[in-house]
Amino acid sequence: MTPRTTRRRFLGTAALAGAGLAGARVLGAPAARVESASPAGTPWYRRTLRWMQTNIAEIDVTRYDIPWWREQWKRTGTQGIVVNAGGIVAYYPTRVPLHRRAEFLGERDLFGELVQAARQDGIVVFARMDSNGAGADVYQAHPEWFTRDAEGKPYFRDQDLYAPCINGRYYREHIPAILREVAANYRPEGFTDNAWSGLPRASICYCASCRARFKDERGHALPVTRDWNAPAYRAWIEWSYACRLEIWDLYNAAAREAGGPECLWVGMIGGTLGGAANAFRDYREICRRAQMVMLDHQRRDETSGFAGNGQTGKLVHGLLGWEKLAPESMALYQTAGVSFRLSARPEPELRLWAVEAFAGGIQPWWHYVNAYHEDRRLYATPLALSRWYAANQAVLHPRQPVATVGIVYSQRNLDFFGRDDADLLVHQPQRGFLQALTRARIPYLFVHADDLANTAAGLRTLVLPNVGAMADAQIAALRAFVAGGGGLVATGATSLCDPSGDPRPDFALADVFGVRLPRDHPMRDEGSRKRGAAENSHTYLRLTPELRARVPGPHAPDEPPAASARHPVLRGLDETDLLAYGGTLGPVEVDPSARVLLTFVPPRPAFPPEAVWSRHTKTDIPGLVLSERPGSGRVAYLAADLDRRYARDHFPDAGHLLASLVRWTARDDIPLSVEGPGMIDCHLYRQPGRVVLHLVNLTSEAAGRGPVDELIPIGPVRVRVRLPPGVSGRALRLLVSGRRTALEVRDGWAGFPLESIADHEVAVIEG
Repeated sequence: MTPRTTRRRFLGTAALAGAGLAGARVLGAPAARVESASPAGTPWYRRTLRWMQTNIAEIDVTRYDIPWWREQWKRTGTQGIVVNAGGIVAYYPTRVPLHRRAEFLGERDLFGELVQAARQDGIVVFARMDSNGAGADVYQAHPEWFTRDAEGKPYFRDQDLYAPCINGRYYREHIPAILREVAANYRPEGFTDNAWSGLPRASICYCASCRARFKDERGHALPVTRDWNAPAYRAWIEWSYACRLEIWDLYNAAAREAGGPECLWVGMIGGTLGGAANAFRDYREICRRAQMVMLDHQRRDETSGFAGNGQTGKLVHGLLGWEKLAPESMALYQTAGVSFRLSARPEPELRLWAVEAFAGGIQPWWHYVNAYHEDRRLYATPLALSRWYAANQAVLHPRQPVATVGIVYSQRNLDFFGRDDADLLVHQPQRGFLQALTRARIPYLFVHADDLANTAAGLRTLVLPNVGAMADAQIAALRAFVAGGGGLVATGATSLCDPSGDPRPDFALADVFGVRLPRDHPMRDEGSRKRGAAENSHTYLRLTPELRARVPGPHAPDEPPAASARHPVLRGLDETDLLAYGGTLGPVEVDPSARVLLTFVPPRPAFPPEAVWSRHTKTDIPGLVLSERPGSGRVAYLAADLDRRYARDHFPDAGHLLASLVRWTARDDIPLSVEGPGMIDCHLYRQPGRVVLHLVNLTSEAAGRGPVDELIPIGPVRVRVRLPPGVSGRALRLLVSGRRTALEVRDGWAGFPLESIADHEVAVIEG
């Protein structure tokens, strides 16, 4: 056995044993020790925190071992299950015409048997639907129900499944009939469906229903090309969103009509705004309608990593509300690269994904594909995490986040400004700030641009990463925020375009930024914006004033004297006069009262080494402009797209500067300080009489892109938390390690050391 294997097994065993024993002690303790997370009378959709699903294959009708799975429900403390009911196939003896019964089902009622077992165990049931595909028999019976491309050919979901149209009778009559049948006969608490929204944005349906409805409702013929500047295409985008909201409302009405007022249809929604946009799912409007959401978000990607799951929690709860539940489908099978659905996901990989979810306010929903597996590790993987969650759920929900920084976003900006290059123009700038704030251990929230007037209260600064498309009401809310003393960090084309993505004569917030855009600036042109964002040349940004004359090292005759001190925003960069950049910049006009801290250095040769010297070492093209007016908030406008560059290149100087801008505009009003080695994602909450701090150790994430199979402890770490009113800080509990540590309270702050963090730690300060 190699030393690495020994260490991995020791750490994995220790983590499992620690969590498992902690859960066992609490679950076996007297009732007074276990805190209740749900007051009496709480509806089922506010108290069902722990979920499980076996996504049933048709062969499972012959082998579903219900007694064994009931024991698994007990082992994991499951409170709600997701059970396949119908859609593509039925797992009960349906009487709805053309609703095919699962192969091998015969007259058996597998869905009904599972519902009965769950009822006997006091478990809530979601009937799982899959409604976006149908076989050849349905297509041949009703070809008018299905989507068509521009040539009249049907779209397919998979090789053998035809894709129904969101505007046809399949979605609007056939599926509601199934919902009513299931609700009336089985009385599930609700329905969920991950495939409810039809064709994605990349495909336009030209069926007779879509042609007629679009012409009647929007006055256009369906667009023939993807042209964001064409009125018909813009209208089709907005109409497509509206059609999905109609389906949401229709299915909820059908569920309640047959199942009662608390029978919910909750569909599913992904964990990212981009995924929702591609499926025409309006995140904000869906959350405003929903009593809870089910998140179809199963694995990390290479850009946001594990931290992306905590970000999903902030995103969904920022719209849904922090008192509501958002269980997430956590795949127990291998999800890295190709999904091997019958092979177990490494426990450390699942653990880090799950604890990030818990830190972000997401509930566990353990997801199996098939009800029988030869890889039996799948069954052990969730046990320790389930016990820990059950033991500590009183501090995990409900609660309110504590932060002074808000990241502003909107789905409309992603659609109409990002268009077909949303990752380049919208996601990357936002991701750069998210990564910078995570590494700087600065708590933050997401703030939808339409909710600024209501949700910005209590925040000290707002960050707008290339939020190009903005409405007048959003701009007015930002003006009021800054006028009231709030800070602002804005980058790139923020406020340059109207809600349709068309450029205005200037930034709508030009006077707030202290910057005006010349008429011929390339940022005004959509194509130039894309080319500039994609460019990666050998350019730099010059820091002002230049200090190298007083820094040890060789000196040149023409270097400028170090005449004055730098602005606090540039603190920590005293030993360099250049920052690596890689982008391009056009001139902007700067208000005389504003201050320019970075200027553009044009490209220089990268090869051969003999040519790597600058012919043009300086320009007056601003890269960073700061404004600070009496009685108003501090404002930073970053013309240089360091947010995007940091997301792509991960240069530490760029991340340091982004975090520094946030701290300066917030006047250093940050409620948390965490000092120590490693990458730690920090989530801070309050509950009556206490604060709850999640610290997630993401250090292992940087080890490689494959699945994590080893936890690397970090420490020591020193934590300081500002105590809110009503919390004096008399006691500290560490819910993961169970260790005792000294708690010091001084000047309204509570401080304590942590010896080490393996995967995560949750600190509860109360009293």
